[in-house]
Amino acid sequence: MDSSDALMARFLALHPRTIDLSLGRIERLLERLGHPERKLPPVIHVAGTNGKGSTIAFMRAILEAGGLAAHVYTSPHLVRFHERIRIGAVGGGHYVPEERLADALARCEAANDGEPITVFEITTAAAFLLFSESPADVLLLEVGLGGRVDATNVIDRVACAVVTPIGRDHAEYLGDTVEAVATEKAGIFKAGCPAVIAAQDYAEADAVLCRIAESVGATPVQVGNQDFSVHAERGRLVFQDEIDLFDLPRPRLNGRHQLTNAGTAIAALRAAGFGDIGTAAIEAGLGSVDWPGRLQRLSRGRLSELVPAGAELWLDGGHNIDGGRILAAAMADLGERGDVPLVLVVGLLGTKDAEGFLRNFVGLARTLIAVPIAGQMAARPAEEVAQIAAEVGLEAQVASSVEAALEGLSTATFTSPPRILICGSLYLAGAVLTANGTPPT
Repeated sequence: MDSSDALMARFLALHPRTIDLSLGRIERLLERLGHPERKLPPVIHVAGTNGKGSTIAFMRAILEAGGLAAHVYTSPHLVRFHERIRIGAVGGGHYVPEERLADALARCEAANDGEPITVFEITTAAAFLLFSESPADVLLLEVGLGGRVDATNVIDRVACAVVTPIGRDHAEYLGDTVEAVATEKAGIFKAGCPAVIAAQDYAEADAVLCRIAESVGATPVQVGNQDFSVHAERGRLVFQDEIDLFDLPRPRLNGRHQLTNAGTAIAALRAAGFGDIGTAAIEAGLGSVDWPGRLQRLSRGRLSELVPAGAELWLDGGHNIDGGRILAAAMADLGERGDVPLVLVVGLLGTKDAEGFLRNFVGLARTLIAVPIAGQMAARPAEEVAQIAAEVGLEAQVASSVEAALEGLSTATFTSPPRILICGSLYLAGAVLTANGTPPT
């Protein structure tokens, strides 16, 4: 049997000349496969610009702590494609094994019969095939791009649809305004199904999401009103809806934004019919949740051994303007614990707003070291990143790699051990976890 890598390399040849976001190609393939999308457990469908993966990670952790099995589909992956497909099992799921993935991809290739299709569409069909063949209590399904015409939006009815915070990203496909992006994301709302709307950073996004939910006949479940609320109080997380109030420990994931994501996850599970999951499972889930590459502290591994003695090494894949704002706020919160100089090690893609991302760190970061992203044709040259950083007011330099940047810092002079943040791209985050010897498991 061909490997999954070999099969996906062949899929590239089937890619349409232009990406016209539509559902026709995947609907054709799913019909030939016997409609596996109709044989799935209840689906919680998640769209948004930031926070999708973290919200799903919270839901999975809570469900598994409650003794339930949760299939999970997320993208992109950090190190191996298999991270995108987690097969649910009581006691904890696992990434799809290579043999099962290759078999599912081969069946999709045969059914597609050489017709045009995108890699995401055919691999999504393979994921549905795998999920339909393994029992589970729920499928946590992340949108790939947008929502309305995303390949995952072939599900006719969902247990719950969730939209996390909306921002500006993928303007070439989703539009260059917050309203346009929100309209595309709201395309996952279904008549008669709960539509959980997380706390939004932009009032215009919130207005669009509520309007579309009501227009399609979905049942809006909104944060900040009588539906549910979440806030920090005396170092804890307080969640309240119309039925219950939970006084919970702060989640294991770092950053104030994770309070929002955790609250959204709890609200989504309750809206989807999992309201009988008790406080103990929610507490256990918040304490065990894991989502690599998102404000992740690297306290062990090869790269962590290169930093100056006493330094902190952090990793985050945030790459858009709002992701940078959230990340800068998290670093500022950490800075309140002491006068620790912040050093950024940054790699960015050419398709992202580098100036908007970097401007968030002006006045916060002591210095920035720009690095290339190996193997990524779309990556900005490190020299260009450094130039943009200097133009927005950051002291900047260039290194040939993350390793070289960290080694250089080990000989630099600081008043106290620095806090080092590697950020700017999920591709860079994946490369760092590989080089550090700590890939997702």
